[in-house]
Amino acid sequence: MSTLDRTYGDGKRPPPVKVLSGQLRAAGIRGAADSGEGYMIRAGRGRSLRVSLVWMQGTVLEVQLDRNTVLLMDETGTFAVQGVNNIPKGKPCLLPGKYVMVMGVVQAVSPEPVIRAVKMADLSEFAALHRQMWKLEVEELQQVLA
Repeated sequence: MSTLDRTYGDGKRPPPVKVLSGQLRAAGIRGAADSGEGYMIRAGRGRSLRVSLVWMQGTVLEVQLDRNTVLLMDETGTFAVQGVNNIPKGKPCLLPGKYVMVMGVVQAVSPEPVIRAVKMADLSEFAALHRQMWKLEVEELQQVLA
């Protein structure tokens, strides 16, 4: 059973948590990555938050369709996204310079975060606004969840 197939007791999946790549890079492992327990990130003010399904945003730096991978960069560093060839309507996002959102499952956090994509969307049309608001969105959601 994959992490995405696991549910809470009420039958619902845990929602994706908005994170920055730097938070994942500094994360600690809590249980096996495939166990659904995920990784512990610092959510500010000395709080920790467990994540496995994440929502991230960044600029496309490099596309490797032959390796089913794209390299993205947010304001805290780079991260790799795997499984991009399997994302419906994801291909238009896969051009260097595009600003995209990715929802996916954390596969690794070191030396660089790796996410297995479930969804991707092109946010380039309003990239300046999305970039400006992203860190605030991440902080606000983490305060609510932690």
